[in-house]
Amino acid sequence: MCGITGIFNFENKGIDADTLVRMTRTLFHRGPDEEGFFVNTQNAGLGTWNKEKVAWRYCSGQGNVGLGHRRLSIIDLATGQQPLCNEDGSIWITFNGEIYNFQELKRDLESKGHQFRTNSDTETIVHAYEEWGTNAIEKLRGMFAFAIWDENKKQLLLARDRVGKKPLYYLDDPKRLIFGSEIKAILEVKDVSRSVDYTALYDYLSLLYVPAPKTIFKSIKKLPAGHWAIVTADSIQVESYWDLSFYPDMNISESQMTDDLLNILDEATKIRMISEVPLGAFLSGGVDSSAIVALMAKRSSEPVKTNSISFSVAKYNEAQYAKKVADLFKTDHHEFHVTPEAVSVIEKLAWHYDEPFADSSAVPTYYVSEIARKNVTVSLSGDGGDENFAGYRRYYFDMRENFVRSLVPERLRQVVFGTIGNLYPKADYLPQVFRGKAFISNIARDPVDAYYFSVSSMYGQEKRQLVHPDILNEIGDYRTRDLFYDIYKKAPAKDHLSKIQYLDIKTYLCDDILTKVDRASMAVSLEVRCPILDHVFMEYVAKIPSKYKLVGKDGKYIFKKTLKKYLPDDILYRKKMGFGVPVEEWLRKDLKEYGGNLVLKGEASKLYLQKNMLDKFWSEHQKGLRNRSTELWIIMMLNLWHRDFAV
Repeated sequence: MCGITGIFNFENKGIDADTLVRMTRTLFHRGPDEEGFFVNTQNAGLGTWNKEKVAWRYCSGQGNVGLGHRRLSIIDLATGQQPLCNEDGSIWITFNGEIYNFQELKRDLESKGHQFRTNSDTETIVHAYEEWGTNAIEKLRGMFAFAIWDENKKQLLLARDRVGKKPLYYLDDPKRLIFGSEIKAILEVKDVSRSVDYTALYDYLSLLYVPAPKTIFKSIKKLPAGHWAIVTADSIQVESYWDLSFYPDMNISESQMTDDLLNILDEATKIRMISEVPLGAFLSGGVDSSAIVALMAKRSSEPVKTNSISFSVAKYNEAQYAKKVADLFKTDHHEFHVTPEAVSVIEKLAWHYDEPFADSSAVPTYYVSEIARKNVTVSLSGDGGDENFAGYRRYYFDMRENFVRSLVPERLRQVVFGTIGNLYPKADYLPQVFRGKAFISNIARDPVDAYYFSVSSMYGQEKRQLVHPDILNEIGDYRTRDLFYDIYKKAPAKDHLSKIQYLDIKTYLCDDILTKVDRASMAVSLEVRCPILDHVFMEYVAKIPSKYKLVGKDGKYIFKKTLKKYLPDDILYRKKMGFGVPVEEWLRKDLKEYGGNLVLKGEASKLYLQKNMLDKFWSEHQKGLRNRSTELWIIMMLNLWHRDFAV
């Protein structure tokens, strides 16, 4: 895995070597093994850097393009240095990711006359682009973000993998295109504006992340997953090259599904075990990670190196299940115990994420990555099972709400359930059976709004009361939920469950889960691979009718049936546990002083939020009247981001 950067000056202004090097070296953690640079002229004023023996590469051009690369060596350790070019030096690439079918593509390209100088997957992309242009992207099986400079066409191609495993950001500027694997690389350019996009801030307060293509900065964008962009001096053309269709194949039998699922996932796991460096797996003891470990163990001649974390708070601790799976497959197992003292790492994480990011499971993800990095360089994970197979409990609750909603005439829903929902107390101190406000309120909403409400941390009037009036005036009638409506309407699916799965894949999976894993793992220079997010596997799963995914309360029905060959029932059918941390308890005890200072006294709190609501959230949480840990964590991470990046 690697870090990539680049500058394309539209007005033929020369590249500043100091800036390009500085940008690239901010990404040292993504690629600690090597660095390399390209500029499209030999007259780039590189005297200082040549004395340092920095690896500069050139082609004959106007000197207005520069590419940077930090390398984490995984494949072709000897000759895979980047940036890398084709035979005549007219096409150059800086690449982050892994292409698992590169050997097959290489054979095809060699048969067409292309000559290879390395054994790397990177060079395969260069020749594939030479042969097929942007259509080459559709032939790649893997995770990737890359930039290709075409000197003959004077254009830059940016591309990002189908579901967004690898990040790519760019500066939206009429005079230049600046890009990087992380925002911090772009911010190394001194005149880049740090003005905050208040609609992005508003989104963050509900979603815990900033949804693509926005970032927290007005001037910087995310290239959306499954998209490419062609950049010339005159324009930036962004297009989608892949989508996931959920139209079901009603002719597949259940037995055929289980056979196909196992075969495709086995292949997806096999090709992700190709590595010239030590390889292992994350293991939570849940269905998805256990499935990957089982398939790895089947193919490995040595014990699979597995890594997990544990907590003292029982409802967050899955360590015993991870240990059971480790024993079952005789893995080389490692475990790390997370304590409140360890949460000092959130300050480090705030720097790595570049924009406000409030999924608290970033903390255990960082620690499991850190312990894994002590014994491997590559780790496989089980990410993607819940989105593919409707495994989240919220899918069941949403379908139950839709059933009740269908029984009540539309004209009565708002009058009856809306009124009751507004009057019903939100009291977390009550027993679970009496906490019905969300369910009652959702019956009054339409299906999309109800789902948005279910996944939102802040919503409606309370959210608007938290935000500073000046920000509300600037964003006007903007609503985060409109993003959900837009994606839901575009979903290539007929049934509601498939549409909200599609919605999660386009938002939560990409901008929360995969962002979390990428930054936490790359913070310790660990590559993470996700077989369940193999696009061939996902495309097959999307054709499976919804009735085989969510059966009653049981999500992942067909996936669990598929895995019965490898996993015992007490792993397959145990109660689902989220991958979280006991923030609720920590903020009332060990983190009380630290959290209070950030929430109540932080600079971002003063600039963006209302003090009376901050006081309310803090007081309610400390008194046990409401569990405000999510809201408080959102505000804490906002303040840490602001301290590191806003000025």
